[in-house]
Amino acid sequence: MTKALRAGPIVVNVALAGRAYDIVIGRGSLSSLGTRIAALRAGAAALIVTDENIARLHLTAAHGVLRAANVRSSEIVIAPGEQSKSWRVFETVCEGLLAARLERGDLVIALGGGVVGDLAGFAAAVARRGLDYVQVPTSLLGQVDSSVGGKTAINSSHGKNLIGAFHQPILVIADTALLDTLPPREFRSGYAEVVKYGLLGDASFFFWLDANWHEMFAGGEAREHAISMCCRHKAAIVARDERENGERALLNFGHTFGHAFEAACGFSDRLLHGEAIGLGMALAVQFSARRGLLPMADADRVIAHLAAVGLPTQIKEIPGGAPKLDTIMNLIGQDKKVQRGKLTFILARGIGAAFVARDVDAAEVESFLAEKISKR
Repeated sequence: MTKALRAGPIVVNVALAGRAYDIVIGRGSLSSLGTRIAALRAGAAALIVTDENIARLHLTAAHGVLRAANVRSSEIVIAPGEQSKSWRVFETVCEGLLAARLERGDLVIALGGGVVGDLAGFAAAVARRGLDYVQVPTSLLGQVDSSVGGKTAINSSHGKNLIGAFHQPILVIADTALLDTLPPREFRSGYAEVVKYGLLGDASFFFWLDANWHEMFAGGEAREHAISMCCRHKAAIVARDERENGERALLNFGHTFGHAFEAACGFSDRLLHGEAIGLGMALAVQFSARRGLLPMADADRVIAHLAAVGLPTQIKEIPGGAPKLDTIMNLIGQDKKVQRGKLTFILARGIGAAFVARDVDAAEVESFLAEKISKR
């Protein structure tokens, strides 16, 4: 690793014209939250949106650093879990923002994982026709993916993240020390979004992860290096394609399959988001190999890596059994990348060589999944 990893936080800039912002990565970076907000929005008050689990661990510290910088703060605490990304909880948060009498010059702080970030960001996008917000991701998934890029959303009965808005934060604070409190299953789940960056566009990063994932899980410089690599990749893609009109779709590698299985499992602990994405990436490389796009040896290496870290790679590994095929196909048909009724998948021609495949034949996907579901 570089000396910068030891000397202080790593700062990655998301270079959007007129709306650029920093991602601050490092152990203890939460301590700078108040001073950074005061510098960005002098005199602003802040409302923290968090969940019950994170509130017990980190809410007092967050209020403390805000108070030290003379930033007035209050909070809304929601139930943990994917099911909070719902109309009901979204309404609760919006009404809470208004009840707190936040003004247009004030801001929202999303203190939590991807669920809190997506929900709080969406509420900030629409309350008073738009409030600034800051992401303080407390999960690995949040630090490497969902906190960066301005995608905010809640779920629908028709699928995941189908109701939302693009709304960029003004700051992201990724304190890697907060990951020390993550349960192992949650950390593994977030790792799916880490390895995704190697698979979609950086083979050398995948090979580094393949050799160093144990050290990355243990923490320290390897963890900070991996998180900063992911953030740099995503920041560059978002700067070039903020609204996902082109290459940003590559960030959905594994997600078309994965989101369908996650929704079919009820957005529950039965299959966590990252577990669904791990399974989705395994299916994506196998589907790519089946189409003759990807050498089977590459697909096997990817699947072996995902399995080694403890992510599911086969449909039969889903607790409670495989969802029904027609349910999965219906959910895939609701994917956000569908255009004029035609399926779009992110497939691969090699490790680090993903591409957008448009107009994929639904019958081909159904046949592939039928084979995988029936496999014992």
